[in-house]
Amino acid sequence: MKQPKRILIMGLPGAGKTYLAEQLQKRLKQYTRKPQENSLTPFSDAEITVGWLNADEVRRHYNDWDFSREGRIRQSLRMRELADTSNTDYVIVDFVAPLPEMRHNFRADWTIWMDTIREGRYADTNAMFQEPDIYDFRITEQNGEKWADFIAEHIVDNRRRPVFDWQRETVQMLGRWQPWHDGHRALFERAIKKTGQVVIQIRDCQGWQGSNPFEIERVKSFIRRDLDPIYQGQYEIQVVPNIVNITYGRDVGYRIEQETFDDAVHSISATKIRKDLGLK
Repeated sequence: MKQPKRILIMGLPGAGKTYLAEQLQKRLKQYTRKPQENSLTPFSDAEITVGWLNADEVRRHYNDWDFSREGRIRQSLRMRELADTSNTDYVIVDFVAPLPEMRHNFRADWTIWMDTIREGRYADTNAMFQEPDIYDFRITEQNGEKWADFIAEHIVDNRRRPVFDWQRETVQMLGRWQPWHDGHRALFERAIKKTGQVVIQIRDCQGWQGSNPFEIERVKSFIRRDLDPIYQGQYEIQVVPNIVNITYGRDVGYRIEQETFDDAVHSISATKIRKDLGLK
């Protein structure tokens, strides 16, 4: 079964989510998965398959009209499960997703925030809705045709970038990245030159030692926003335990190296950045 790429279109009721979803599905289906000239990306000439899940239709199917917090959380988990079993290249999901927990549960590959209205038609949803601070597209006008074209081109173009090869020699970067900053970017650029791809491992340490304020999904967003414009497909992000010691025995076939930089890079401090942001 295919593992689809999940596209979440979220926002208040009446923001234009469903119309954008309809238009985006049409646009994505118009593309074929042909690689660019001289590309090594392994795409076939088959048409792209695109699923679409509408939250109201899903609720109707399951006869579940519980809009309490618990009911909404249950709906987000259901939408994720249905998306993952769609057996398509992409699956578009349009639902309000008013809570950060719901968006975290869904774990979209792309999040589109329809920020076109200040209030929807349901007072309880308006009161509950929390604006996202992690998203890929923020749409401020109801123009489904225009934005469907723009988003579809962006998404399909990303498929034509290099594909991370799990069998290829890879450099590991392990850290907290609280937050990701220019010094980390400099280290990444050294690492990528060694083998052409990097795995960035994030220690699961939010709140550890009274610091490290950023949750995992936000750390991921910092990294992706910095690296995706150039390096998408050449790195992977993994969440790992709060590793504080790396132990190995005899020669195991890899090197552990420390990179040194000039004073301008070494002086970049995540601690100072957090302090400037008013965080611990």
